[in-house]
Amino acid sequence: MESGGGEYLKLFEEETTLYNHIVLGNLLPCRLWYPLPHFFQTWLRNYIAGTLLYFISGFLWCFYIYYWKRNVYVPKDAIPSNKAMLLQIFVAMKAMPWYCALPAISEYMVENGWTRCFSRISDVGLPAYLIYLVINLVVVEFGIYWMHRELHDIKPLYKYLHAIHHIYNKQNTLSPFAGLAFHPLDGILQAIPHVIALFIVPMHFTSHLALLFIEAIWTANIHDCINANIWPIMGAGYHTIHHTTYRHNYGHYSIWMDWMFGTLRDPMDEGSKKVM
Repeated sequence: MESGGGEYLKLFEEETTLYNHIVLGNLLPCRLWYPLPHFFQTWLRNYIAGTLLYFISGFLWCFYIYYWKRNVYVPKDAIPSNKAMLLQIFVAMKAMPWYCALPAISEYMVENGWTRCFSRISDVGLPAYLIYLVINLVVVEFGIYWMHRELHDIKPLYKYLHAIHHIYNKQNTLSPFAGLAFHPLDGILQAIPHVIALFIVPMHFTSHLALLFIEAIWTANIHDCINANIWPIMGAGYHTIHHTTYRHNYGHYSIWMDWMFGTLRDPMDEGSKKVM
């Protein structure tokens, strides 16, 4: 479905304006953000919301697995030091302003009718919405897999961008805070399939925004080194292998792309090798 017409496009702008007022209006004095152009209000809202989500989810996650459930999910000698986690936070915070430019740009494109977004689920119906959502996730998964894989295979991209993230290469250097500890351009490249998909598949606007913020929670999850082993989810057990071999498990939400393209390595197989 192509979204066109000035009246229809106003629905997107009204929605982003509402989100801006919810976040900025409750956290900042009006004089600090209201005079800003709409695009910069949107960027600031994404920056504040993204930063809060990163810290709240990261601290709660670390408190639960490293202190409340100490030695239950992660062995004591595999718990990262506070210094390591602070370094991850520092790297993520340097990149956060740049990360938040991507959703601001995607919202700008949606508001101007350049994408295939629709504003209301009722515009297409629930069955079509669910079908489009699944197709969108497949497109995003495919895009992130190949973007991530090329960040390894193309040597300059790895050396100057992705290697910053791969200094965390064993259990006691990985933590939920490492989930966003990337070079800014690296993080944007790996999230850009979400935006490209908007031009390919009709997508509910609010669902698109929700998926972008779910990224922050998901990346925290896959860096906590806990192998939940829920097929076909690309959980932390798989992603920890990626950080130790560099050549396997490039996928994001699922193992399907790695299975299709021959780069899958199962944590259960790794456990069997250790036992033998």
